[in-house]
Amino acid sequence: MRPLEGIRILDFTHVLAGPFCTRLLADMGADVVKVNSTKRAAANNAPSSPYYAIWNRNKRALALDMSQDDAKGVAKSLVSQADVVIDNFSLGVLDRWGIGFDDVSTSNDQVIYVQMSGMGSGGPWSDFVTYAPTIHALAGLTYTTGVPDGGPIGLGFSYNDHQAGLHGAVAILSAIEARRQTGKGQRIDLAQFEVGAAMIGVSLLDYFVNGREAKPCGNRLPYDKFAPHGCFQCRSYGGDILDERWLAIVCRDDDEWQALCSVMGAPDWCREEAFCSAEARCENAEELDRHMNAWTRDQDANELMYTLQSAGVPAGVVQTGIDLAESDPQLQAHEFIRFMDEPHPRLGETFADRLPIYFERTPCEIYERSRLLGEDNVSVLADWLGMSEDDVRAGEEAGFLT
Repeated sequence: MRPLEGIRILDFTHVLAGPFCTRLLADMGADVVKVNSTKRAAANNAPSSPYYAIWNRNKRALALDMSQDDAKGVAKSLVSQADVVIDNFSLGVLDRWGIGFDDVSTSNDQVIYVQMSGMGSGGPWSDFVTYAPTIHALAGLTYTTGVPDGGPIGLGFSYNDHQAGLHGAVAILSAIEARRQTGKGQRIDLAQFEVGAAMIGVSLLDYFVNGREAKPCGNRLPYDKFAPHGCFQCRSYGGDILDERWLAIVCRDDDEWQALCSVMGAPDWCREEAFCSAEARCENAEELDRHMNAWTRDQDANELMYTLQSAGVPAGVVQTGIDLAESDPQLQAHEFIRFMDEPHPRLGETFADRLPIYFERTPCEIYERSRLLGEDNVSVLADWLGMSEDDVRAGEEAGFLT
């Protein structure tokens, strides 16, 4: 039995932040019912999209055309049975459908509602249209992850969506615990923008304590005296940029520095005054990086990583997606990436990256493929509402369960 078995979640989310949140809970055993419709099932919200397949595993699929009154009636019955209702629409969509928290909590006072909007409710930007790059920019993530004098770079993937999804899962689990103590559900307002602002490390702390503005620093640490601290080019195995190999190396103290010097064969430059202490090495970091790159350029990145790790020096190969999927021995040992037992009807063989949490007594080892639009209409409506298959098929023919 998985930890969240018996928890019912009605999931109106789309794209990434919301689906990632509910995927975590589904992996842990919650009955997550993914609501979609033929009108909304396009682009990344289409069940035939690989993107959709990744974020919607372990969920059941229910088709509801919420533009129709009959579908709204079914939805009202479903939310009356739900432990959690979650959406990441613009503010007010569920209210306009008549299934908002105020409408439902009078009859189901244990229900937990989660609204995962970009900016949260209230405030001058609450109506902003948001997407990962705009949230990253507004929250300071784009600026602080750049390089000095290089202009804003950004993260290149939806980091904040993952963080917002994780925050959403924690919020839901906390609300379930609060309900256990009080007997009441509640409304949760989660602003993805504020999640991002909270994820810029110690930048806010440095400003309020020291009055310093965070600056883009690339691989250099603005708060710790660590050097070397960066990514160094190693032997390339072809002429393409994809064939380049890099190794991240860090020396946090003089013991690690001396160990690194020993691995390098104790060259004369290591004994220069410019590198005699952590502070000196930081002050001369550019010169140090030149020496390091000259040494690593002819080294095999994987072999050097193991050599440095054996000597007690933190080092890690800059891995690609192919490395992680095909050759990473740690992930392979934990079966982190696996293929679904059942092929997807449209996509064929699909994979799952496992839940990176290992429960000793309630293991979470079930990974079922994402479902097609309305594939679970019969089972969901029978389990949640006691509807017969004939009634469900009639609703499909009428066009509101589609």
